[in-house]
Amino acid sequence: MLLKEIQSLIATDRSAVDAMIRSRLKSDVVLVNQLGHYIIGNGGKRLRPQIVLLAAAAAGYKGDWQINLAAIIEFIHTATLLHDDVVDASELRRGRDTSNAIWGNEAAVLVGDFLYSRSFEMMVEVGSLRVMEILSQTTNIIAEGEVMQLLNVHEPDTTEETYLEVIHCKTAKLFEAAALLGGVLAEVPQEQEEALARYGMHLGTAFQLIDDVLDYSSSSEEMGKNVGDDLAEGKPTLPLILTMRNGTAEQTALIRKAIEEGGREMINEVMLAVQATGALEETREFAQREADLAIAALSCFPLTPHRTAMESLARFSVSRTT
Repeated sequence: MLLKEIQSLIATDRSAVDAMIRSRLKSDVVLVNQLGHYIIGNGGKRLRPQIVLLAAAAAGYKGDWQINLAAIIEFIHTATLLHDDVVDASELRRGRDTSNAIWGNEAAVLVGDFLYSRSFEMMVEVGSLRVMEILSQTTNIIAEGEVMQLLNVHEPDTTEETYLEVIHCKTAKLFEAAALLGGVLAEVPQEQEEALARYGMHLGTAFQLIDDVLDYSSSSEEMGKNVGDDLAEGKPTLPLILTMRNGTAEQTALIRKAIEEGGREMINEVMLAVQATGALEETREFAQREADLAIAALSCFPLTPHRTAMESLARFSVSRTT
């Protein structure tokens, strides 16, 4: 199933989510409206809200609260992007200037706070303590992941295990919550709840691993951000960790220096080393295993078009080029 076919399957719900996002973004403060609409309307795949919609349908849910939860997930994700771009001093996202590059760091952080607080207002409206527990825990773990990543910046001795813990918290946790919430709405048995959580965690991990691959194998135009952003920020992602493990003494020394110093001065040499050591292929294989585990987790659900779409999303996560 192609991405367009997946989106067509949930087209009505997707339109309802977009309408709710526009409605709940409204504020009496002009800058909140401007900046919020700029980043929410800035394209993107909207994978996380789609996961909520697909999981709820695959679990047999017949109500309408999936619309609210999908919008909440998108608001939380957008808030993390605003804060990420400030922390990373990013200037480009999805092919456009970042909000902080246009309006400044202070405005970007505060509008990110607005989106977090608005999402919690919307959670209360759902009227489910379980939903509140899942989403409050999720936002807390995401914040911990951000701090963990900050502690590892410019640290070339970061291990594969530590790196995976960071992306499980920082990225995959929101995918996990998105999938789990669909099952919670449908009141599925615990076994199926746990299966949806595993699906989301493995899918989110695969998605982030491919992001890390693309940082060393795509152009800025393809990625919508500057090539080598992770290197410039001194982030020891898996391709760099594997290059140091698999490479020659000279290649290892190069990567260590690049992580310690940051910047893009050595980007060409680093990309050559990463590609020569097979680190990108190994990272892709890791991502493929995660996608396969995500698909396997869905085996306890009936084979419906929505389950098939969720499986296709897992395959898309590793085949994408942007």
